[in-house]
Amino acid sequence: MLRASRAPSALRAQDHDAALRLCATNPLANVFVAARLLTGGPPSAANVLGDASDHLRSLCWISANVVPIDIGENELDGYASRLRRYRRRSSSIFGLADQVFPLWERLERQWGTPRAIRERQPLMAVSAGELDQALPSDDRVRPARLDEVDLVLPAAAHMFTGEIGYPPYFGSDREYRRMVTSLIRNGHTYVIVEGKRVVFKADIGSLAFGVAQIQGVWVAPELRGHGLAAPAMKSVVEQVLADHAATASLYVNDFNLAAIRTYERVGFTQRDTFATVIL
Repeated sequence: MLRASRAPSALRAQDHDAALRLCATNPLANVFVAARLLTGGPPSAANVLGDASDHLRSLCWISANVVPIDIGENELDGYASRLRRYRRRSSSIFGLADQVFPLWERLERQWGTPRAIRERQPLMAVSAGELDQALPSDDRVRPARLDEVDLVLPAAAHMFTGEIGYPPYFGSDREYRRMVTSLIRNGHTYVIVEGKRVVFKADIGSLAFGVAQIQGVWVAPELRGHGLAAPAMKSVVEQVLADHAATASLYVNDFNLAAIRTYERVGFTQRDTFATVIL
């Protein structure tokens, strides 16, 4: 039976705890939104819509990324109606595939042709007891230092451009540099540096409810296929699990078979399926 629903509205400060409780029902899938609620404070009209008619049962994060959570079939039209005005703010829609596609079907006509649709992105996770103990760890992996921002920035930009299809900034790199610096300051960027150059990088992109979502995994192009990635990723995961969270997660494009094999070697297994519409 379809649940009754009113149109979603902008969440208020008093909805903050309810929004976190909703995210906590699926920490692996919802860590991105949960992390931003935890670090950014109470939701506001600027970034969260929700159906809070009696208790909060669905929401949609709205920023550069649109992330739907637990939107029921009979709620989709209401969310889509409110979201149509946010097209200029958003560069992607991502989340669980069964949330993304029904919403995108209702937005596509108004929002236009996307740059790309990543239909199947395995959501993978691993905890300490699941790591492959036969795989060695690369002891060169360490947290990046603040004086290495200029080394990390080109690697981060190269990874972003290769993944998304366009560079992370045009003209000034000030805002992108600020984001990279923040990750390093928080101990959320891991690197291998050789000869004053980053040859491997990975970041904690989101951290909440005992889950650390790893993103921005990058190996210098000339070193790919030489056995660096799996031991380096294992070292990243070991450090993340020791210092930040009980579970490490990530999501990856299904056509990136080399990356999937690398993550499986470390001990990651698929737990669900994400999708991303790149706008």
